[in-house]
Amino acid sequence: MSSGIEDPADDLSVTPPKTWATGVPAVTHALRYSLSQTSPRRTMLTLLNINQAKGIDCPGCAWPEPAPGKRHMNEYCENGAKHINDEATSRRVTREFFREHSIAELGTMSDYWLNQQGRLTEPMVKWPGATHYEPIGWEQAFEVLARELKQLASPDEALFYVSGRLNNEAAFLLQLFARAYGTNNLPDCSNMCHESSGSAMSETLGVGKGTVSLHDLETSDLVFVVGQNPGTNHPRMLSSLEETKRNGGQVVAVNTLPEAGLLRFKHPQRPRGVIGKGTRIADQFLHIRAGGDLALFQALNLLLLEAEDAAPGTVLDHAFIEKHTTGFAEFAEHARKVSWEHVLDATGLSREEIDEVFQRVLKAESIVVCWAMGLTQHKHGVPTIREVVNFLMLRGNIGKPGAGACPVRGHSNVQGDRTMGVWERMPQTFLDALGKEFGFTPPSRHGLDAVHGIRAMYEGRARFFLGVAGNFVRATPDSEVTEQAMRNCRLTAHISTKLNRSHTVCGETALILPTLGRSDKDIQATGEQFVTVEDSMSDVHASRGKLPAASPHLLSEVAIVSRLAAATLGDRYGIPWRDFEDDYGTIRDRISRVVPGFEDFDARVSKPGGFNLPNPANQGVFNTPSGKAVFTQNDFTMPHVPKGHLLLQTLRSHDQWNTVWYAPDDRYRGIHNARRVVMVNPTDLELLGFADGDMVDLVGVWHDERERRAENFKIVAYPASPGSAAAYYPETNVLVPLDSVADISNCPTSKGVLIRLEPARVTTAAAPAD
Repeated sequence: MSSGIEDPADDLSVTPPKTWATGVPAVTHALRYSLSQTSPRRTMLTLLNINQAKGIDCPGCAWPEPAPGKRHMNEYCENGAKHINDEATSRRVTREFFREHSIAELGTMSDYWLNQQGRLTEPMVKWPGATHYEPIGWEQAFEVLARELKQLASPDEALFYVSGRLNNEAAFLLQLFARAYGTNNLPDCSNMCHESSGSAMSETLGVGKGTVSLHDLETSDLVFVVGQNPGTNHPRMLSSLEETKRNGGQVVAVNTLPEAGLLRFKHPQRPRGVIGKGTRIADQFLHIRAGGDLALFQALNLLLLEAEDAAPGTVLDHAFIEKHTTGFAEFAEHARKVSWEHVLDATGLSREEIDEVFQRVLKAESIVVCWAMGLTQHKHGVPTIREVVNFLMLRGNIGKPGAGACPVRGHSNVQGDRTMGVWERMPQTFLDALGKEFGFTPPSRHGLDAVHGIRAMYEGRARFFLGVAGNFVRATPDSEVTEQAMRNCRLTAHISTKLNRSHTVCGETALILPTLGRSDKDIQATGEQFVTVEDSMSDVHASRGKLPAASPHLLSEVAIVSRLAAATLGDRYGIPWRDFEDDYGTIRDRISRVVPGFEDFDARVSKPGGFNLPNPANQGVFNTPSGKAVFTQNDFTMPHVPKGHLLLQTLRSHDQWNTVWYAPDDRYRGIHNARRVVMVNPTDLELLGFADGDMVDLVGVWHDERERRAENFKIVAYPASPGSAAAYYPETNVLVPLDSVADISNCPTSKGVLIRLEPARVTTAAAPAD
């Protein structure tokens, strides 16, 4: 049985990069893709319910919604519309599909082809030595999983990985199951993206979450958008930045690429966005060198100290510093040693550009700094974010209206999963509360994060892998090492809605456990259920599916975790797994007694819009050893790029969500019909002896003996910052060494990969999609 799906032809065409984002083209692209997946009726049903108070939370990004009553009937972006209808597709993957296609054959197919096959419909198993998946009943699947878990020499040989799509209720149950089983091995996707944010903010502010609300952002005098591309990764953020501008605020964009969404926004629901010029977003764009953000904020902090010297009592917020912080004197002494020669070299900016930004800082009574992977995925990501916090604290921009720290997260519930306990290093206070509620002593020894988990599987110290949502093999670094690590396991299992590459990289035994999507109705013994999520700004709200389940054989994530736990643990500790499956309200009752801020959870979240979790830092409470916010001393550092090399940053195309691409286009950057492209500054091309359109291999440079090579990439001359290059993941994850991680956070350095270009060893008219 042929699927009828083919990869788009690889036929690169390049147009000038866009100078604005969204507008009518975004609407037409979203509808075209949605209607290619399912019927007009289902498309309208999802789009009219997505991000509504009693509707479906978008499974895409974690950007918050306006308060109920202030939401547009079309409260979604282009990529959100694509993603929800990609999930709501009418295409189905059946047992006949797996009978026709061997696992080896599926492993040769592109991410696009695998995703386009549609929704999974029943549990499947690959037995040891088998070449194909075959059907398996749910009860037998749980028996296989439980038997393997019981046979492990130690609970620490098991890994329970979570992607940010998982809802709060299932996340709470999964971490409860893992800890009742006896391990803290709960790696998650945050390990690979915002771990640096959590590390830096926990140390300095005592909380790993952002401190701003949507209202703060929209009423701020000055917003920095640093290392982030909202036009592609968080498009609804542009609506909020437009409100910032309408309210008189200014925006400074700091990026290695001149992204369209940072320049101008055409709101498709407003006349000026349809027939007008839209809204200019960035009042100033700093085209910074890769990894130069630490130096930039060190320079701004030095200028603030010098301005205070020149006009004592008029620049810094001494009341905030004296009452709420510690370490200021040591920080100030250290900050005054900054070298302008180093700053200009690291940033690639002129002194005049930095002085212009500084004047904006001086005039602003309130400042928000937003950031994403462009800061976190560098070796010095944690010091950079600590320096951002120093910058905010100098003028009291923590805990006041219109101000604060705003790490912008990518998955819809990545922050909620952490709140629910999915972390290998949860604090002892959480473990104590969990143990008290359920009558057992959770393990206290820290577990394995994603990078250490891959290493443990590779070395044979971990033998069981359960992935909940996501596409672990394609989301992680060092692709060849990760794939071998998975193949070393005795059992791998994935709770998934759609087919992806991770299903083709199997342990001795492998299971596919198909689950309900966010858009599916969830009917259990006590009736229709809802789940909850937490967004980037700590708003907790409900999500209710609207479509019939894609197959009668699907189970919800809550049901899968509950049944697996019951099969593995039996009645150990008397945990009522079946009750949890029957009524999600019983899970929320338990959460309310374990997780701070969730008191009376079920009743509060049942109200339209849910509730906002209090942020201690905004109340002047800093959960640090000193009880105060901490100024830090961060040594200057910058990436060293030897002659003849480039610093590669891996990134998404516009037509992509996480590891899944919907079309081989990146229209804002002017790249069409190709994925295997590398964007390089024309000046660098001339110095390296290459030209626009050349076919090259990207060769990673690291201190081990392993060759990391991504073959057959076409060069696109592009205004990347000098000394850097940019290319799409997951195709370039093969170049990110497993051991190349950020200091302290252990986050992979996917925005700072040292490479060299070599003429392609094999050139073809049509390079492979993956």
